[in-house]
Amino acid sequence: MASRDTQAVAAFVRRFQGRIYGLAVTILGDRQAAEEAAQETFVRAWRHAAAYDPRRGAVSTWLLTIARNVSIDMLRVRRQEPVDPNTIMSMVGAEEEGVAFEDVDRVRSALRRLPDDQRRALVLAAFYGRTAREISELDKVPIGTVKTRIRTAMLKMRAALEVNDDR
Repeated sequence: MASRDTQAVAAFVRRFQGRIYGLAVTILGDRQAAEEAAQETFVRAWRHAAAYDPRRGAVSTWLLTIARNVSIDMLRVRRQEPVDPNTIMSMVGAEEEGVAFEDVDRVRSALRRLPDDQRRALVLAAFYGRTAREISELDKVPIGTVKTRIRTAMLKMRAALEVNDDR
Protein backbone atom coordinates (compact mmCIF):
# COMPACT_ATOMS: atom_id res chain seq x y z
CA MET A 1 0.00 0.00 0.00
CA ALA A 2 2.85 2.37 0.82
CA SER A 3 4.16 1.89 -2.73
CA ARG A 4 0.80 3.11 -4.07
CA ASP A 5 0.46 0.05 -6.30
CA THR A 6 -3.24 0.02 -7.19
CA GLN A 7 -3.40 -3.77 -7.55
CA ALA A 8 -1.76 -4.25 -4.16
CA VAL A 9 -4.14 -1.74 -2.60
CA ALA A 10 -7.16 -3.51 -4.12
CA ALA A 11 -5.93 -6.87 -2.81
CA PHE A 12 -5.29 -5.31 0.61
CA VAL A 13 -8.84 -3.91 0.79
CA ARG A 14 -10.40 -7.19 -0.34
CA ARG A 15 -8.38 -9.08 2.27
CA PHE A 16 -9.43 -6.93 5.23
CA GLN A 17 -12.76 -5.37 4.27
CA GLY A 18 -14.92 -7.99 5.99
CA ARG A 19 -13.10 -7.73 9.31
CA ILE A 20 -13.04 -3.94 9.23
CA TYR A 21 -16.72 -3.68 8.33
CA GLY A 22 -17.64 -6.30 10.95
CA LEU A 23 -15.82 -4.41 13.70
CA ALA A 24 -17.44 -1.12 12.64
CA VAL A 25 -20.92 -2.69 12.63
CA THR A 26 -20.29 -4.13 16.08
CA ILE A 27 -19.26 -0.75 17.48
CA LEU A 28 -21.71 1.47 15.60
CA GLY A 29 -24.71 -0.85 15.32
CA ASP A 30 -25.57 0.70 11.95
CA ARG A 31 -24.64 -0.83 8.60
CA GLN A 32 -24.55 2.45 6.69
CA ALA A 33 -22.36 4.13 9.30
CA ALA A 34 -20.15 1.02 9.35
CA GLU A 35 -19.64 1.32 5.58
CA GLU A 36 -18.53 4.92 6.06
CA ALA A 37 -16.22 3.92 8.92
CA ALA A 38 -14.69 1.12 6.86
CA GLN A 39 -14.10 3.47 3.95
CA GLU A 40 -12.51 6.07 6.23
CA THR A 41 -10.33 3.34 7.77
CA PHE A 42 -8.88 2.44 4.39
CA VAL A 43 -8.41 6.10 3.47
CA ARG A 44 -6.43 6.65 6.69
CA ALA A 45 -4.43 3.49 6.09
CA TRP A 46 -3.64 4.74 2.58
CA ARG A 47 -2.54 8.14 3.89
CA HIS A 48 -0.42 6.71 6.69
CA ALA A 49 0.86 3.50 5.11
CA ALA A 50 4.44 4.70 5.28
CA ALA A 51 4.10 5.09 9.06
CA TYR A 52 3.23 1.40 9.58
CA ASP A 53 5.98 -0.37 11.52
CA PRO A 54 5.82 -4.20 11.39
CA ARG A 55 7.94 -4.40 14.55
CA ARG A 56 5.06 -2.90 16.53
CA GLY A 57 2.45 -5.45 15.44
CA ALA A 58 0.66 -7.20 12.63
CA VAL A 59 -0.88 -5.16 9.83
CA SER A 60 -4.30 -6.53 10.80
CA THR A 61 -3.86 -5.19 14.34
CA TRP A 62 -2.82 -1.79 12.98
CA LEU A 63 -5.78 -1.68 10.62
CA LEU A 64 -8.30 -2.85 13.23
CA THR A 65 -7.01 -0.19 15.62
CA ILE A 66 -7.63 2.46 12.98
CA ALA A 67 -11.13 1.05 12.40
CA ARG A 68 -11.88 1.06 16.12
CA ASN A 69 -10.74 4.66 16.48
CA VAL A 70 -12.71 5.80 13.42
CA SER A 71 -15.84 4.05 14.68
CA ILE A 72 -15.53 5.49 18.17
CA ASP A 73 -15.02 8.97 16.72
CA MET A 74 -18.16 8.54 14.61
CA LEU A 75 -20.06 7.27 17.63
CA ARG A 76 -19.04 10.27 19.72
CA VAL A 77 -20.26 12.67 17.06
CA ARG A 78 -23.49 10.78 16.44
CA ARG A 79 -24.48 9.95 19.99
CA GLN A 80 -24.29 12.66 22.59
CA GLU A 81 -26.24 10.72 25.20
CA PRO A 82 -24.82 7.32 26.15
CA VAL A 83 -26.81 4.15 25.72
CA ASP A 84 -27.74 2.16 28.79
CA PRO A 85 -24.97 -0.39 29.51
CA ASN A 86 -27.61 -3.13 29.70
CA THR A 87 -28.43 -2.45 26.05
CA ILE A 88 -24.78 -2.94 25.17
CA MET A 89 -24.69 -6.17 27.16
CA SER A 90 -27.60 -7.49 25.12
CA MET A 91 -25.65 -6.71 21.94
CA VAL A 92 -22.52 -8.59 23.05
CA GLY A 93 -22.53 -11.88 21.28
CA ALA A 94 -24.53 -10.84 18.25
CA GLU A 95 -22.71 -12.14 15.21
CA GLU A 96 -22.32 -9.63 12.41
CA GLU A 97 -20.70 -10.29 9.06
CA GLY A 98 -18.48 -13.10 10.24
CA VAL A 99 -17.41 -11.52 13.53
CA ALA A 100 -17.74 -14.19 16.19
CA PHE A 101 -17.30 -13.57 19.90
CA GLU A 102 -15.76 -16.33 21.96
CA ASP A 103 -16.79 -16.94 25.53
CA VAL A 104 -19.73 -14.55 25.25
CA ASP A 105 -21.60 -16.12 28.13
CA ARG A 106 -18.60 -15.75 30.44
CA VAL A 107 -18.21 -12.07 29.55
CA ARG A 108 -21.93 -11.37 29.94
CA SER A 109 -21.99 -13.14 33.27
CA ALA A 110 -18.95 -11.23 34.52
CA LEU A 111 -20.48 -7.92 33.39
CA ARG A 112 -23.77 -8.73 35.09
CA ARG A 113 -22.01 -9.38 38.40
CA LEU A 114 -20.50 -5.90 38.44
CA PRO A 115 -22.29 -3.20 40.44
CA ASP A 116 -24.28 -0.86 38.16
CA ASP A 117 -21.97 2.12 38.63
CA GLN A 118 -18.86 0.07 37.80
CA ARG A 119 -20.52 -1.62 34.82
CA ARG A 120 -21.67 1.72 33.43
CA ALA A 121 -18.22 3.31 33.78
CA LEU A 122 -16.51 0.30 32.20
CA VAL A 123 -18.93 0.06 29.28
CA LEU A 124 -18.76 3.79 28.57
CA ALA A 125 -14.96 3.68 28.59
CA ALA A 126 -14.40 0.38 26.78
CA PHE A 127 -17.23 0.30 24.25
CA TYR A 128 -17.86 3.98 23.69
CA GLY A 129 -14.36 5.30 24.16
CA ARG A 130 -15.45 7.88 26.70
CA THR A 131 -12.73 9.42 28.83
CA ALA A 132 -12.88 9.44 32.61
CA ARG A 133 -13.57 13.18 32.46
CA GLU A 134 -16.50 12.68 30.06
CA ILE A 135 -17.98 9.95 32.26
CA SER A 136 -17.48 12.18 35.30
CA GLU A 137 -19.47 14.94 33.61
CA LEU A 138 -22.20 12.55 32.43
CA ASP A 139 -22.67 10.92 35.83
CA LYS A 140 -21.94 14.07 37.85
CA VAL A 141 -19.35 12.39 40.07
CA PRO A 142 -15.70 13.24 40.72
CA ILE A 143 -13.20 12.08 38.11
CA GLY A 144 -11.32 10.08 40.76
CA THR A 145 -14.49 8.13 41.48
CA VAL A 146 -14.88 7.28 37.80
CA LYS A 147 -11.26 6.12 37.55
CA THR A 148 -11.70 3.94 40.63
CA ARG A 149 -14.91 2.43 39.21
CA ILE A 150 -13.23 1.58 35.91
CA ARG A 151 -10.15 0.11 37.57
CA THR A 152 -12.17 -1.91 40.06
CA ALA A 153 -14.45 -3.18 37.29
CA MET A 154 -11.45 -4.19 35.17
CA LEU A 155 -9.88 -6.06 38.07
CA LYS A 156 -13.14 -7.89 38.75
CA MET A 157 -13.52 -8.76 35.05
CA ARG A 158 -9.94 -10.04 34.90
CA ALA A 159 -10.52 -12.20 37.96
CA ALA A 160 -13.88 -13.51 36.71
CA LEU A 161 -12.45 -14.32 33.28
CA GLU A 162 -9.23 -15.67 34.79
CA VAL A 163 -7.03 -13.36 32.75
CA ASN A 164 -3.40 -13.06 33.75
CA ASP A 165 -0.39 -11.19 32.42
CA ASP A 166 1.46 -14.33 31.32
CA ARG A 167 1.62 -14.50 27.57
